[in-house]
Amino acid sequence: MNIVRTGMLMALMTGLFLFVGALVGGEAGMALAFVFAAGMNFLAYWKSDSALLHMYGAREVTEMSEPGLVHTVHQLATKAGLPPPKVFISENPQPNAFATGRNPEHAAVCVTTGLLASVNEEQLAGVLAHELSHVKNRDTLTMTITATIAGAISMLANFAFYAGGRNRNPPGLVGMLVVVLFAPLAAVLVQMAVSRTREFEADRAGAELSGRPLWLASALQRIAPAADAIENEAADAHPATAHMFIVNPLHGAFSGLFASHPSTEERVARLKAMAAQMGQAPDSGPWP
Repeated sequence: MNIVRTGMLMALMTGLFLFVGALVGGEAGMALAFVFAAGMNFLAYWKSDSALLHMYGAREVTEMSEPGLVHTVHQLATKAGLPPPKVFISENPQPNAFATGRNPEHAAVCVTTGLLASVNEEQLAGVLAHELSHVKNRDTLTMTITATIAGAISMLANFAFYAGGRNRNPPGLVGMLVVVLFAPLAAVLVQMAVSRTREFEADRAGAELSGRPLWLASALQRIAPAADAIENEAADAHPATAHMFIVNPLHGAFSGLFASHPSTEERVARLKAMAAQMGQAPDSGPWP
C-alpha cells in the first residue's frame, strides 16, 4: 500500500510541476518543468534520505563511538527481523528522533543529542522501537519522499512568485496567485500521506517490539513538553519534514499548519491501556 501511495504522490507532483510550468512559461515552461519533475522524482526516491540527514546535520555513529545506542538499535532490529539500520546523531538540543530510508535494507535511525540527554535507557529503547516500527511497516518511504515533495512544492511556489512579480501579464499574475495556494497544498499532501493513524500504529508496534508499552509512554511524556519548549531551527526552516519526527518539532506559525501528530495525551493513554492489558505495572523490569 505504501508503494502505491508513494507512486501516486510522485505522479501528482509531476502533474503539479507541469501545470505551474505551463502557467508561468507556456509550452517551454511545461517542458522545463517536466525535466525538473523527472529529476526530482529520481532524487526523491534514491537520495531523499541522505538529503534529510544532511539537512539536520546528522553524523553516523558506530559501536565504537556510541556502543550503547548502536547496540540497542541492533538488538531491537534483530528482534523485529530487520537488517541493522545505520544510526545517526543530530546535534540538536530538542529531544526528538526520526527514521528514514526507502526500504528496510537502506534504513537509518536518527536521534538528537537532546533526546540522549533527556531519557533513560528504557525510554530510549521505547523511542527506538517506535522508529524501527516505521521502518518495518515501510512508512519511511512515504514519509521521506513526502518531505521531499512538499519541499519541492514550496520551492516551486517561490519560483512562481518571482516569475509573477516580474511579469505583470495575466499568466504571470495567475502564477502569483498560485503561490498563495501552494503552502497549504504542501501541508495537505503531508496530511494525505502521513495520517495520525500511522503514529498510533507505530506506537502500538513499537510497544510490542520492546515488550514494554510504558517505556514509550514515559518517553513521550518527557520529550513532548521539552520539544514544545526547545526550538528546532532546522525543522522550523523545513516544516514539511515535521511529520518524520516522533513528536512535533515545530514552533510558531507552521506548527499548526503542518501538524501531523496525534495528541501526546491520547498516545500515552493508549499505551497505558495496552500495558494494563499485558498486566504490566510501571516498574515492569529493566531493559535486557
